[in-house]
Amino acid sequence: MMQQYLRLKAEAGPYLLFYRMGDFYEMFYGDAERGARLLNLTLTKRGTSNGAPIPMAGVPVHAMEQYLARLVALGESVAICEQIGDPATSKGPVDRKIVRIVTPGTLTDDALLPAKADRMIAAMYTGRHNKTERAALAWMNLANGEFRVTECVPDMLDSELHRVAPAELVCAESRRPHTDPGMAVSPIPDWHFELDGARGVLHQHFGVDSLASFDLTDMPIATCAAGALLRYVSRTQTGTLSHIQSIRIDRASEYVVLDPVTRKNLEITETLSGDPSPCLLSTLDHCQTPMGSRLLHRWLHHPLRDNAPVTERQQVIEALLAASTDNATLEAAPPLDTLRRELNRYPDIERIATRLAMRSVRPRELASLRDALLELPATAGDIVQAFAPVPKLQQFALQLNVTPELHSLLQHAVAAEPALLIRDGGVIADGYDAELDELRRLASDNGEFLLELEARERERTGIATLRVEFNRVHGFYIEVSRGQADKVPADYRRRQTLKNAERYITPELKTWEDKVLSAKDRSLAREKWLFENLLDQLAPHAPALSSCAAALAEIDVLAALAEHARQNGWTAPQLCDESEITIEAGRHPVVEHSIERFTPNDCELAPQRRMLLITGPNMGGKSTYMRQIALIVLLARIGSFVPAERARIGQIDRIFTRIGAADDLAGGRSTFMMEMTEAAAILAASTPQSLVLMDEIGRGTSTYDGLALAWSIAHRLLTHNQALTLFATHYFEITRLPNEVPCAANVHLAAAESASGVVFLHQVQPGPASRSYGIQVAQRAGIPPAVIRRASQELGRLEAQGAPTPQLDLFAAPAESANGNDPTQDDEPLATEPDSALKAELAAIDPDQLTPREALDILYRLRNTHL
Repeated sequence: MMQQYLRLKAEAGPYLLFYRMGDFYEMFYGDAERGARLLNLTLTKRGTSNGAPIPMAGVPVHAMEQYLARLVALGESVAICEQIGDPATSKGPVDRKIVRIVTPGTLTDDALLPAKADRMIAAMYTGRHNKTERAALAWMNLANGEFRVTECVPDMLDSELHRVAPAELVCAESRRPHTDPGMAVSPIPDWHFELDGARGVLHQHFGVDSLASFDLTDMPIATCAAGALLRYVSRTQTGTLSHIQSIRIDRASEYVVLDPVTRKNLEITETLSGDPSPCLLSTLDHCQTPMGSRLLHRWLHHPLRDNAPVTERQQVIEALLAASTDNATLEAAPPLDTLRRELNRYPDIERIATRLAMRSVRPRELASLRDALLELPATAGDIVQAFAPVPKLQQFALQLNVTPELHSLLQHAVAAEPALLIRDGGVIADGYDAELDELRRLASDNGEFLLELEARERERTGIATLRVEFNRVHGFYIEVSRGQADKVPADYRRRQTLKNAERYITPELKTWEDKVLSAKDRSLAREKWLFENLLDQLAPHAPALSSCAAALAEIDVLAALAEHARQNGWTAPQLCDESEITIEAGRHPVVEHSIERFTPNDCELAPQRRMLLITGPNMGGKSTYMRQIALIVLLARIGSFVPAERARIGQIDRIFTRIGAADDLAGGRSTFMMEMTEAAAILAASTPQSLVLMDEIGRGTSTYDGLALAWSIAHRLLTHNQALTLFATHYFEITRLPNEVPCAANVHLAAAESASGVVFLHQVQPGPASRSYGIQVAQRAGIPPAVIRRASQELGRLEAQGAPTPQLDLFAAPAESANGNDPTQDDEPLATEPDSALKAELAAIDPDQLTPREALDILYRLRNTHL
């Protein structure tokens, strides 16, 4: 047995091997030690190898899935080895083989998959094509049959990887990621990515001689990644991958690009601390099916640039809401509510269809599918009748029309309440197969035959006390008291002698016994054969079921978005092709649910007004305001209504954020270095159609350095990148930027002082803020009163002294004081009373009419004249 185990372990390679032994999956040697440590199992020993005991640990067969789930969550992969031989007939160890390999990205079992999230597996590859370095990413969702590839420049690979967010990343052994990508990494031999071999794998799987139909002819790097991924996934699955029927190219131009920093800062599907709520997804997810929740998750990470598909989604939401508004006065429930109740009755048809294609579907899933198919015609009819004739809704109704023969087959074949597993029996319905019905009757109902036999034998022998009975040790027998034994017929054969009785068997009873005792085993074998045959009949229907599931998921998402819009007063944004964001009375879609009263605010960004310089106190709401604009744009680009009275959203190619302080000390990058790295990425990639959020840039260094960098970055974004920018800052000197570049504008978050301290009004008003209220905020944060008093005194001294402001660093070198280079430590006044000529010249100047250049010229002239 150990020789067999070691051969299978060599086949499994680095994967943990679950080796089936009766009612347990056992692990030996190093696997046992690692498995025991990861799963907190008892480590035992069995037998010896070279004189040393063999470590062993195991898990029960019936609890295997929960242990698998724990291992996969830890990033481990497991090879499952099953007994395929018959222990009764095997000479030596029972034949075994590895039937599948479970990895973090190749899960299809319902018990191992998160219901509301996808588990992707991806392969990445870089290479040269037409003398240009290119990167490719191929990914597959094994649970629904999706298979996609994309090519990009190498610098974009990280963003693409975070967009797809695979659970497992396949890469060449020589090209492992240099940093932890936050997912399980599976290196494979480099030759798996070789072009001819990868192309051959794809040709064989799709049954084609050319990849032209997939538009992959001129994408060799993507072909390498796709072929290597398909080869890897095929190795892990014993069943067919027939549900992988196509490969689609994802082009960067289809989506609004969100880099990893932006996805995190906007808290799209998890909070900054990694919690699942409150985030945008948890706020919007009113979906009634798990496949709807997964689709909403995908939409939020893949906002669309093209207006046409976004408008289609909007039209469906409008139709759902309009029908519910029109029927609001009727006694019957609004159509939207009825539709959502119907959706709630559907199982996860998407994953059932996949497991059907892979022949891993379970009996109860078939029963739930049977019941769902009965509901589909009513749902399709309601969509056609209750809502406006929107083309997209009519398309959904057509996709829900699954052939009635499928429901009829399941109705006749599957028991009303089947067992969990086929090995338990009771899965195939009575009346479906005559042979199975007979075997079941034999196995479960033999009392009538025995009573009849007993009556006949009493009459034949004249023994009134004769009994026909059964026990587990001796089977069926005829019992006669010892005093009546001389009346026993010649065809009776003695089976057992007791003190006061004799037990016999007859040829008729022996034949019956053989039939009954083998009936259960034969019934289970027949039922398993019928189930496999049923899967053969159902497999061709998998594509139609997948299409039906896709329609149900999209209906579910759009109905959820309509319900959220109805509950919260959201409106349909107007989509346009220009570079524009105009929002009236906009609100933060998540924060508005966490506070009692949210203050709405406007925003206007357009070609003539590309930057809003946002000032105001800490805690005044600057970051919330910036994030809400980005989230409203994102919602508009997925087709959702938005939290605003009115919105007009143009085409946006990317959303960038530089918000908050973070560091990467392990990577040798300080907070300021991280800040500048993110800013550099924004300056390198943003375009006039990008939305940029910059919060407090430059604060990680000295005041002079920080102000100079902030000014220059803002100026660059305005004049070179020309991106639509929200630029929050505490450097009030930057508020003079609109004087130099007219397409910038100042706004501020209003605040006021009261007897109890500073009051944050959270209102965005035109113009720059007058002060920052930093000391008041510090006081509210709990800074000791003595520190607050000292800070107030120091602030008053600096203001009275006229301490130089950092803005001087931008326009002229600060003057040296009489006491060295520190202008705050002067022993003498910095200037004497100006003479009458200087007063006259100063009086003739109108500062509001001067350009920065004219003001600088006057300053130099006055300096040269009067000093």
